[in-house]
Amino acid sequence: MTLHVLPDGTITSPRGFAAGATHAGIKAIGERPLDLGLLVSDTPCDVAGTFTTNLVQAPPLVLTRERVAKGRAQALVVNSGNANAFTGDEGMRDAEEMTALTAARLGLPVDSVLVASTGVIGAPLPMALVRSGIEALQASPTGGHGLAQAITTTDTFPKERAVSVTVDGRQVTIAGIAKGAGMVHPNMATLLAFLTTDAAVEPSFLRQALHRAVDGSFNMVTIDGDTSTNDMVLLFANGVAGNDPLTEGHPAAVDFLTALEDVCRYLAVCIARDGEGATRLLTIEVTGALSEEDARRAARTVAATAPVGAWCGLARALWPAPDLGGWVDAAWLAAVVTGGAALFVAASVLLRAPERVDLLRMLPGRGEPD
Repeated sequence: MTLHVLPDGTITSPRGFAAGATHAGIKAIGERPLDLGLLVSDTPCDVAGTFTTNLVQAPPLVLTRERVAKGRAQALVVNSGNANAFTGDEGMRDAEEMTALTAARLGLPVDSVLVASTGVIGAPLPMALVRSGIEALQASPTGGHGLAQAITTTDTFPKERAVSVTVDGRQVTIAGIAKGAGMVHPNMATLLAFLTTDAAVEPSFLRQALHRAVDGSFNMVTIDGDTSTNDMVLLFANGVAGNDPLTEGHPAAVDFLTALEDVCRYLAVCIARDGEGATRLLTIEVTGALSEEDARRAARTVAATAPVGAWCGLARALWPAPDLGGWVDAAWLAAVVTGGAALFVAASVLLRAPERVDLLRMLPGRGEPD
């Protein structure tokens, strides 16, 4: 398989997708004032999603999850600056109105429009601004970069990726954008990621591929140990490439999954690199685990341990380290959590001089069974 990274690629690089963004006034005008965005496909899409594990979930997420469960969608409206969380029935009415206004603007059925919000919690959406903003939105095939900026909050840069592979002799493209910064922890945190592909993908395989890609990328990032109310990853597949629908047994299924994992992992690294207060990016590697899930749990435990973060924050001043007790405690806890002591945790972290570590925050590597 040859994986091609598209220069200047973004969420609208796959054929048949358009996007747009505007400054509605939800966020104060700053370096990236765009705060309302739109993604739309020329044709209805098969859609899959993963959502926060937080027991408290914001109205936009609840509404989108209900519609994703039906398996089809064609558009997404998203705002930053206000999470529409802890807003009760009013928040649900506002989320529903955002999708209704967008559907009317595009001439689509209302249940084909998804919605996402990110930003400050506990405050109602300024719907007068949202209404005028939706009226101002203009989608185009070149609008992906604007949408990538519109979803950011405390991010310092937009996060975008697009790659292509060959399926049935046809080029198919997989692309995505994401935002993160703070409250990012394994199993979805304050994280939004939107992915598109022009490949035709059988719905059950689309869900399977997304969950696998998310498990190996977004679900393996921790920044501050907090989880959030709004986080989601959505994948839209419009089939415009014209390939035979991809299934688990299709000869190109592995190539598609590899490309999807590449996009997700790249975006996840960008999120970790851009974490609030982050100065280093640290990868946790686990070997000798009895299963991949054990390896994941061990890596997450080490990554989320306070002494590990504190030591890395002062790494240059403390190397060689006078006391690795915090690391050992974290490794021991990881062994207990996974039900056994057959773990050699974070070998590269303990043995690698800090000057060889690029930036702080934990992006655990995928452990393999011994």
